[in-house]
Amino acid sequence: MNLAVNIAGVEFKNPVTVASGTFGSGAEYGDFVDLNKLGAVTTKGVANVPWPGNPTPRIAETYGGMMNAVGLQNPGIDVFCKRDIPFLKQYNTNIIVNVCGKSEADYVEVVERLADEDVDLLEINVSCPNVKEGGIAFGQNPQALEQITKAVKAKAKQPIIMKLSPNVTDITEMARAAEAGGTDALSLINTLTGMKIDINRRDFAIANKTGGLSGPAIKPVAVRMVYQVANAVKLPIIGMGGIMNYEDAIEFMMAGASMVSVGTANFHNPYTTVEIIEGIKSFMEQKGIEDIHEIIGCVK
Repeated sequence: MNLAVNIAGVEFKNPVTVASGTFGSGAEYGDFVDLNKLGAVTTKGVANVPWPGNPTPRIAETYGGMMNAVGLQNPGIDVFCKRDIPFLKQYNTNIIVNVCGKSEADYVEVVERLADEDVDLLEINVSCPNVKEGGIAFGQNPQALEQITKAVKAKAKQPIIMKLSPNVTDITEMARAAEAGGTDALSLINTLTGMKIDINRRDFAIANKTGGLSGPAIKPVAVRMVYQVANAVKLPIIGMGGIMNYEDAIEFMMAGASMVSVGTANFHNPYTTVEIIEGIKSFMEQKGIEDIHEIIGCVK
């Protein structure tokens, strides 16, 4: 039985990774999850300098999911290269580094710093607010997205994955812009912008007022967007958004994703990723499927 997939020339032993920001850089889950079993570990976002993140409270539970406005808190690229990459190199798993920034120069600086590091792919988080454009995310304007993709691709030694924001009118327009910019792959979706009000405090549940909604509540939107993008561009896709079990993962793959990322479920059940890998194997055995590629994009 073959569970291996290839994205931009990188071979993965199975199609399951974790969504950036839900798994730290692996160490937090080391006691629960055998990282050797994962197709890849996708790290928390890393910037050129340390980011403090947003004021608290910055997480709230919602019906069918959760909201966060952590603000990409991270220790910066220096600490990341010294501490997190050596930790992950102990394991037989691929490393996808999520990169964030507030300007084109920020992204390029991080990508250049990672050029000589032994990591497999770079996932570029274009949901960061572009300070030069008045705070609109790079991923909400097709021209800005194409430009940042070109700039990063020109300097990256590793293949790049542009992570698309769902907070747009037409996801296929954004996918085509990233493709035109030269990305090697796409990941989607990032969180949907939401809001929760605490009626007893008469105030916002999250200090930032809005937050990113994730979890099962967003899964139908995510599956629809993955399907649309898979049929709009010729790029491998990592699908994510509310994956809780192997059935959810297979749904994304049938819609056109070559790999899946598990995010919010890790908080609910730290063993989710390994359970999903085992579940995919059992499903393939039951259905007499020899190769995972038989199901990728099988629904047209």
